[in-house]
Amino acid sequence: MHRRSLLAGAALALTAIAASPAVAQQRVQIEFWHGLTQPLGGMLEQIAADFNASQDRFQVNASFRGSYPETMAAAIAAFRAGTAPHIVQMFEVGTGTMMAAGRAIKPVHELLAETGVSIDFSDYLPAVRGYYSLGDGRMMSMPFNSSTAIMFYNKEHFRRAGLDPEKAPATWPELRAVAQKLRAAGLACPFTTAWPTWTQIEQFSAIHNLPLATLDNGFGGLGAELRVNNPTLVRHINTLVEMGREGTFRWGGRDGAGDALFASGECSIIHASSGARARFVRELPGGLANLGVAMLPFYPDVEGAPLNSIIGGASFWAMNRGPNAPRSADELRAVAEFFRYISRPEVALKWHKDTGFLPVRLAAFEAAKAEGFYTQNPGADIPIQQLLRGGGQMTGNSRGIRLGGFVEIRVIMQEEIERALQGQQTAQAAMDNAVQRGNVVLRNFERANRGG
Repeated sequence: MHRRSLLAGAALALTAIAASPAVAQQRVQIEFWHGLTQPLGGMLEQIAADFNASQDRFQVNASFRGSYPETMAAAIAAFRAGTAPHIVQMFEVGTGTMMAAGRAIKPVHELLAETGVSIDFSDYLPAVRGYYSLGDGRMMSMPFNSSTAIMFYNKEHFRRAGLDPEKAPATWPELRAVAQKLRAAGLACPFTTAWPTWTQIEQFSAIHNLPLATLDNGFGGLGAELRVNNPTLVRHINTLVEMGREGTFRWGGRDGAGDALFASGECSIIHASSGARARFVRELPGGLANLGVAMLPFYPDVEGAPLNSIIGGASFWAMNRGPNAPRSADELRAVAEFFRYISRPEVALKWHKDTGFLPVRLAAFEAAKAEGFYTQNPGADIPIQQLLRGGGQMTGNSRGIRLGGFVEIRVIMQEEIERALQGQQTAQAAMDNAVQRGNVVLRNFERANRGG
């Protein structure tokens, strides 16, 4: 009798376990590595948590893995070791490298076809859709946190210098004149930039319809060669060198380091990602009331300028576990369902409103307008307007960048610009060196991936 009681108790315990929340352990587990620091990282992880709460079949485990370049390196190393995450967030300039990664990735168009999950990409902003698709329109990765570079400025600093706080400089001559007035008013850092190659070379080239590289900036194939030593871009780098000497421009550091100089109230104007808006609203002294937003400036004597800017930010790539380790059908379905969830207009809308990243879906943009978001948050629509500048007709120079090894090329360009700013070489020499060194990277990438 005692033994039967024990058995009955054990059976009841097993029944209780089966009916308990521990069933969640049966969910298909998906690892998602991202490269967003706080507060954006926390907002992204909340979206994963919301997805998990919306259904009971799949569990997305989102984790921060360092900066975008660090996350990229970690994902590639993990694939080689057979431990790659199911999803990795990759910044836009890693697109060419990821597209050439062969078995490491699972293209989104294949993922959706195999799982029967449908996503309406026709509703995505053309600049976003085009960046992450093949020439025939098939999507390779899942767009999410897309941004573009814009100009932010401190209205209080403008008032202090006797400038109109509601009028931003529209051209480079105007920006330099404004910076000189800010300097004369005792402001120590009139102008800085974050992501210096993205804002001052890549975006600059698109806006002025200049080729960053041949073959439509690499969209036409692996044989592209850099063209960043053209006269207009050299003139611009020389302008930055001159502004550095006169104390109106401060090099804020590589990648996103310059953001902190503006957020703290130290620098008056910054060219930065539209996705930095959330941080600036939160940290800038005076908050939203002091935050001016405008389009990137251009040189008015360059014919055809300004055109559209190009996107930045990142997309999500589905990855295989390792060289000979494809995902199970359940894992693929979990990834596809998560992608479908983040494609919802209401999810895209909330992310746009909370962060300053683009509303990647037109439906989200229209919803934001309809509810008066841009009236309540002046300037929040500037990134979209800038992407459509020039009539929204993208050229081979303003579609984006599809160069393999471009992460390394960015480092090279930063190194050469730093040497020019330090007086060690001319702007022409800096860009000539960037072309020469960068083309070595392109040829190495081409040899490694031609026919692969």
